[in-house]
Amino acid sequence: MPRVDVYTIAGTKSGQIELPREIFAAKINQPLMAQAVRVYLSNQRQSLAKAQTRSEVNHTKAKWFRQKGTGRARHGARSAPIFVGGGKAHGPTGKQNYHLKMSKSMKKKALFSALTTKLRDGEVLVVKDMGKIEPKTKKMVEILNKLMKNWKLETGNWKLMIILPSKLENVLRAARNLQGVNLIQVNLLNTYEVLNGGQVLLMEESVEKLKEVFLGKKL
Repeated sequence: MPRVDVYTIAGTKSGQIELPREIFAAKINQPLMAQAVRVYLSNQRQSLAKAQTRSEVNHTKAKWFRQKGTGRARHGARSAPIFVGGGKAHGPTGKQNYHLKMSKSMKKKALFSALTTKLRDGEVLVVKDMGKIEPKTKKMVEILNKLMKNWKLETGNWKLMIILPSKLENVLRAARNLQGVNLIQVNLLNTYEVLNGGQVLLMEESVEKLKEVFLGKKL
C-alpha cells in the first residue's frame, strides 16, 4: 500500500496514511487517459455555430435574370450557395451533437491512472483538520502558504486542486476566491480535472470517501 505523510493545517507532519493501492498504485494507461480527456472536453461543447441556408438568407426569391438569351446558366434565385451573399451549403445547423460516450469502468481506470501519476510525481499531499477552518479567505491563504512550502510554491503561483469528501461550505467559502485553487468533491472527480489541476491537496477524510465511492468500501 502506498504511504504518504499527513500534514496539519499548521504545515507540520502528523504521521502517515495508507492510500488505496487500487487508486494510487494502478497501472498507468496514457492512451486511456487521453481518451477520457477527449470525451470530457467534447461533452462540454455547445452547438453555438449556425449558418443560414439558402432558404434563410435575406434575398428575394424572385428569378433574378431571364431564363434564356443571356448565355449564362439558368438560376432561380440569388440565394443559391454559389453566389456571394447566398446561403451556406452543408454549414453548421446549431444542432450538432458532440456527445461522446465512455464506459464507467474505462472512466474509473483512467482516473486511477491520473491519480497514480500525480502520486508518482510527488504532487499529492494529505492534510488533516482542514474541514474545521473558518470560512475566511485570509485563513485559507495562511494554511496554503504553510502547506505549499512542501512544493516550494509561493503565494500567487498556486495551481492546485483540493479534493473534498463532501460539500463543505466553510472550505468552499474560504477558497473560492483564490486564483489557481480548484475545489472538487470526491464523487465529481474526473481525469481531466486531476491532470489539469496541478498539485493535489487531499483532505484526510477524502481518502476514506475515495474507497467508498470508487471501491465500494463503506466507511
